[in-house]
Amino acid sequence: MSNQCVFCGIVAGSVPSVKVAEDDTTYAFMDINPGSDGHVLVIPKQHSKDLFEIPADDLTAVTLAAQRIAKAAAREFGADGVNVLNCCGADAWQTVFHFHLHVIPRYVDKTKDRLVLPWQPGTPGDKDTTAALGGRLSAVLGERLATTMD
Repeated sequence: MSNQCVFCGIVAGSVPSVKVAEDDTTYAFMDINPGSDGHVLVIPKQHSKDLFEIPADDLTAVTLAAQRIAKAAAREFGADGVNVLNCCGADAWQTVFHFHLHVIPRYVDKTKDRLVLPWQPGTPGDKDTTAALGGRLSAVLGERLATTMD
């Protein structure tokens, strides 16, 4: 647990939160700066800075808790959909450096939903760039898979 981390403070009970759910590994609470009505944050109790650092077991637990909360929120709030979002790094909008998933109910009724897309889905990217980047990523993932299986 980090003494300077607000989310660690929430888990410890020294920082107030509106708790939604808790188990041995995870803690879920209402976001104080919500993108929509019912926006929840799901975190591991054990501090991990981001997606790159979180242990696989904690990531699994947080993801499964987020799924359970997303289903409940959609039913309870009458949401038309749900976004699950992670921001990893300051340039990817991470502002609290304790891994977390945002569970954001989405509504057709925009009085309940303030979230807007930062890009235009359906706008194709450059095919050559996409193929080149996909090939590079596939190659490095294949290399790592081969070395971890040895």
